[in-house]
This record gives sequence, structure tokens and C-alpha cells, in this order.
Amino acid sequence: MKILHTADWHIGKKLHKHDLYKDFDLFIKWLCDCISRNSIDLLIVSGDVFDLANPSSLARKQYYRTLMQLRKLDCEIILTGGNHDSPAMLDAPREILRELSMHVIGGLPEKLEDCVIPIARHGKTEIIIAAIPYLRDSDLRNASEGYTYEDRLEAIRQGIQYTFEQVGQICKRNYPEVPALAMGHLFAAGSETSESERDIQIGNQAAFNALQFGDYFNYIALGHIHKPQKISALVPAYYSGSPIPLSFSERKDEKRLLLIDTEKGWNPESIPVPVFRKLLKISGSLKELKTKLASLDDHYELDSLIEVELKEETYNAQKIFELDELISNFKKEGYEIVKHRATFLQQTRGATELYKNSQQLEDLTPKDIFSQLIEKQQYDAETQNELLAAFNELLQEVQQSEDAKA
Repeated sequence: MKILHTADWHIGKKLHKHDLYKDFDLFIKWLCDCISRNSIDLLIVSGDVFDLANPSSLARKQYYRTLMQLRKLDCEIILTGGNHDSPAMLDAPREILRELSMHVIGGLPEKLEDCVIPIARHGKTEIIIAAIPYLRDSDLRNASEGYTYEDRLEAIRQGIQYTFEQVGQICKRNYPEVPALAMGHLFAAGSETSESERDIQIGNQAAFNALQFGDYFNYIALGHIHKPQKISALVPAYYSGSPIPLSFSERKDEKRLLLIDTEKGWNPESIPVPVFRKLLKISGSLKELKTKLASLDDHYELDSLIEVELKEETYNAQKIFELDELISNFKKEGYEIVKHRATFLQQTRGATELYKNSQQLEDLTPKDIFSQLIEKQQYDAETQNELLAAFNELLQEVQQSEDAKA
């Protein structure tokens, strides 16, 4: 059986207010060709199907249009929810999609048996998929029983381990001697992140040790981390990564899908995803910026997006003005500047320092700002950790509320 592993589609994503729907459409067109060309039997998507819990009408249309395109292929599909997804929204059409050989697990079901999906060919069950979605605090009930910060972190890790163990036991009991693959959406210890991922499970402090997956599953198909990478575990465990760049920090990542051919083994083959749009980060002095922008020539199917950073030794208001003029007057077919900022290595105090801070504020996350605030207070380490944990829980609630209003 041939299985294609992908994750973190983030349908509806905007990069500095620039819609990426064209990027995703091109990816899906290529994906359909890839499935046909490689005779794929099963496509699995490990979470974060959407970028927002309450996607726009355009994003929903793109999602259902994608499913219909994939439905035309002789390929079963399994999608699980991620931390960006609304379980209710993904689960709503579950019964209809199941009739079309599409399985959707938006949130952890009340019965863990419902996570177990047997995949058959020629009347014989060939593989079992443990389709485990993102595990929220409400799913990890033991997480609230700890009294200290470290207790809470350990309770979350144990809750994740317990869930995978229980689903594994169901697979083993109901389908003995049949190979099993687990899907998961979580932050594993040691993984490399990018700018576009939200912290999960107490601000990523409860990093899950992949060794705790055990050795029952033949393969662990992970989502959440956008940089493709292998995780140290007792069995092959991989993040497929996002199929298109979702932030400028991902501009150098080689986007890929992972192909598992069970007849050959469980170590996947990497299939590179074509580059549909280039993300460029250009930095330097004002003179260097002018030269680099003027020398742009090659561009891809879609307009290249550019992030510009002016770097100068000392603050100079005239250079700020000239930077703004450079950005305003930049016109080159196939390119668009979506963000610019200025950094001064020898910053003077006073109004110019305020300028510096205001320019960099947009680059700080709420967690960065809160961390800087509590560092200035006379708190012990345990209290600081408890405050950060409480802040992360509130931040997740706010993000989910904002997503629901979007």
C-alpha cells in the first residue's frame, strides 16, 4: 500500500495580509497529479487543515473544492484536526464525507474506537490508521490535577502518552497482526519550529518526548511543525511540514510530502513540492537595498513576496524617509514588498529609541512582551513559570475566540 503523508495546509492563510489561496490551489493541482503518478492508495493530513477556527466562506469553498478534486482519484483520504481547526466545523459533514471514502476526525471522539480507521484493499484489511487529532486540555483531563508548574507539564505529557497507548491497544485488540500507523498533531521535543506556528500545550513547554510513542505503531505521521524533519523515536516518526511556505522564516525550507510504500518498509521517501512563489528577505544599508531591489530578475509562477530590512549603524531620519520612498516607488513586475522595517545598531535614547521600539513591536509575539514584563518583577522561577502557564492558557482562549469571530 502506498500512503502519502502531509499536514498543515492552513487553508485561508494570509502572509502579511497577502492571501495565499492561489498558492494552495497550485499545490492541490500538483498534489492530484502526484497521487495519480505514484498510484497512491491513501492520503493522510495530520491537522491544521484551516488557518482559522471559523474560516472565511472563500476558505471553506476552497476546502470542499479540494475534497471534490481529490475524490475523483482512486484514493482514500483521512484528515485530522489541528490546534488551528474547529473540531465542530470539521466534524459537521463527517457522515457525508465518509460515504465518499473520506474520513474526518476534527476533535477527539468520546469513544477512542472512533479514531481507529481500517483501510482495506481487495476485501482485506491491510493497515489500521489511528487518526488522533490535536489533543486539547479538555481531552487531557489529568493535566489539571498537578499542583506545581512541572506537575502540570508532566501531566500533559502523560495524557498524550496515555491516549496513544489506549488507541494502540484498541488497534492491537481489534486488528491483531495488522500493521498500524498513527497520526498526531503536537509539539515533539527537539523539533525545529518557524514563526508561523502557535504555541500549544502550555506554550510548548510540555514538549512531548517521541520515545513515549512506544514501539507498537509502524509509523507516526505528525503535524504542527512546519519545517519537515525526522523525530527521534522507537519507530519512524516524521513531520511532513507545511506544503507551502507560511512565513518568511520558512523561505529556505524544502517543502515536501512523504511517501510510505509498505511493501518496501516504513521509512518514507521524500517528494519535493514545487516552488510556486518565492519569499525573499532583503537586508542591508540603504545603498545595498537599492542595488538588491534593482537587480531582481527571475520570478516564479506567482509574484514573489519581499520583506525588506534597513540596517544602519546610527539613526538617521533622512534614511527613514528615503526607505519609505524606496518602498512606495518600488514597481517591478512579478514582485511585491509586503513588509519593511529599520534597525539601527547604535541606537540613541529619546524619541529615536521610541521609533525603534515601535518598529519592532510588530515583530514581537504577545508571549515575548509578557515575558519581558515579568522578568522585570521580583518573582522566583516557580512563580514566573506559573504566570507564563496562566498567560498561555488565556492567550489560547483569546486566539480561539478571535478565530471564531473571523
